[in-house]
Amino acid sequence: MERVTISLDDDLLAAFDALGRRRGYTNRSEAIRDILRDVLDRQRLEDVPETPCFACLVYVYDHTRRDLASRLVTTHHGRHDLSIATLHVHIDHDHCMESVMLRGPARDIRAFADSVLAQPGVWSGALHLVPEAPKPAAAPLADA
Repeated sequence: MERVTISLDDDLLAAFDALGRRRGYTNRSEAIRDILRDVLDRQRLEDVPETPCFACLVYVYDHTRRDLASRLVTTHHGRHDLSIATLHVHIDHDHCMESVMLRGPARDIRAFADSVLAQPGVWSGALHLVPEAPKPAAAPLADA
């Protein structure tokens, strides 16, 4: 493991330390490593859209909207190869929430999520992608 020194202005360091405490980190190094892993994973999913990943798509919709439930089922069946599991929750008389666990290439999962979230009557949603395996480290950057 290499030691790296960075310089941060006081306000940025205070905000970083507060974030680290809220998230339960006991040291700055582990917090920085996790932040870097997250940024690098997200960038890899952008740069290499065929990266195999796991994902969770969560969305809320109005089940009283005409044909929406049928359209959602059709959309899900159209990409059944991506689906691992679905949890369906009744929020109130008119609204439901679904959480869909997915596995496949990032590109395909994003396209599926976009097709679900674009349905009229789906009024809130988010996709979280996680690469299946860590990517080997790249060559180090020079110190600035």
